[in-house]
Amino acid sequence: MSETSPFLVSADWLQERLGTPGLTIIDASWYLPQHNRDGRQEYDAAHIPGAVFFDQDKVVEPGSNLPHTLPRPGVFGQYASAMGIDEKDTIVVYDGPGLFSAARVWWMLRIMGAREVYILAGGFDRWKADGRPVTSEPTKIAPSFFEVDFDAERVVSLDEMRKIVESGSKQIADARSAGRFTGEEPEPRPGMRSGHMPGARNVPVTSLTRDGTLLPLPELKERLVAAGLDLSRPVVTSCGSGVTAAIITLALTSLGHTDNALYDGSWSEWGGRQDTPVVTGNE
Repeated sequence: MSETSPFLVSADWLQERLGTPGLTIIDASWYLPQHNRDGRQEYDAAHIPGAVFFDQDKVVEPGSNLPHTLPRPGVFGQYASAMGIDEKDTIVVYDGPGLFSAARVWWMLRIMGAREVYILAGGFDRWKADGRPVTSEPTKIAPSFFEVDFDAERVVSLDEMRKIVESGSKQIADARSAGRFTGEEPEPRPGMRSGHMPGARNVPVTSLTRDGTLLPLPELKERLVAAGLDLSRPVVTSCGSGVTAAIITLALTSLGHTDNALYDGSWSEWGGRQDTPVVTGNE
């Protein structure tokens, strides 16, 4: 078995293929307020030639009161088609630091029917630091039609999450920091309770990455098992708003784990309510 995820591509691999028909490049950069970075502004200033910008604050379900709610399949298809994305393309997604927000778009595209979806190891920050080609020219978007084939089993709703927490039928992997998980640190969004879902395991995404990419697969497996996950059982991933949970999903899928889903509402939904059970500490 290769030591690297089959869903990662190198900068050399991508640079050699720039301009190739059937290759779609997506800048999926998104940041928390404390990062003091603006993905759209950075894209407009410089991006990989041919890349389109995927705005994770806009490609959402209309009218949702939660951040980053997965759009209905038809809505997603409209957005993807408007960006010139074809589900049959070879799609490479990147973000600034390499593995923060790109995995969320990787996951979205895959559950909506795209098959050949990859993430640029090291991200755009390393791409620029290495002196690789960048441009500020707007990418010309060719007409396209993204034919959606939605895999609903990969998405967990609030009602389903309640049953999972109550029954313990699936493992829960929480990607937030240890302090947020235990309740020792406040949530960055106002009005959120601190702590975690009963029975959840803490798998901070920083424990799965190094230098803007996933750890080698043997090390990745060690980290997940050490966090208390049984890789022979189903897993639901969660985080603050459904973005970094996808990094755990990426890690699991890279290891051949297929029985996993993502709780789309994540802590923004669970911790923002008063009728959901929350525990603190390491219990």
